[in-house]
Amino acid sequence: MKILAIDTAASFCATAVYDTDERRLLAAVSENIGKGHAEVLMAYIQQALDESGTVIAEIGRIAVNVGPGSFTGVRIGVSAARGFALALNCPAIGVTAFEALAAEVCEIYPGTPGTPVLVAIDAHRDEIYAQFFGSDGEVLDGPFAGSLDDVLELLTRRGPQPVLTGSASARLNEMLAGAPLAVAGEAATGRIETIARIAALREPGEAPKPLYLRGPDAKPQVGFALPRKATP
Repeated sequence: MKILAIDTAASFCATAVYDTDERRLLAAVSENIGKGHAEVLMAYIQQALDESGTVIAEIGRIAVNVGPGSFTGVRIGVSAARGFALALNCPAIGVTAFEALAAEVCEIYPGTPGTPVLVAIDAHRDEIYAQFFGSDGEVLDGPFAGSLDDVLELLTRRGPQPVLTGSASARLNEMLAGAPLAVAGEAATGRIETIARIAALREPGEAPKPLYLRGPDAKPQVGFALPRKATP
């Protein structure tokens, strides 16, 4: 089976085609574009298909990063994944940025068995998205959004000191100057191949939904609406 993977949750716009039978990435396109994912996503998907020698009808599953990340970026990726799944009559599998980052640490970090992983992603506005995982990738806590102090307080209440990963790792370690933690990476999301591999192992279920851990930055304007005309 071939999987089409999509990630537009952070500054990178990434797509890939992954072959589950060969267990390898056939092609990937990934660019740090900042914004404007909607304008280039379809071209990147077509490029990944072309480079892998795949036609869209051969895709048997869609994988997508459901966040957390940019509100607009997450919506673009999830909407595209659900649209392709509907058109191709195949399942779409959502993978969180937390899961992808934790999986990469469990694979590559030469830590001791039992060492947990704390994924900490910069949420801006002085907030952090965070989630704890076991050394085997098992979820230990639900994801949450909080201040730097909230995350530090959570750290003090946990057992073994975790390995850090994610774009907020450096900020956390600055506050732990006396006893900094090991840092495995500082990316805002996992590699597109990791997202595809996780999706390949997951049983299909409900359609993917964006993982939003707080309200949007943009707020509706108030005070500008005209009064409704009175009904006679």
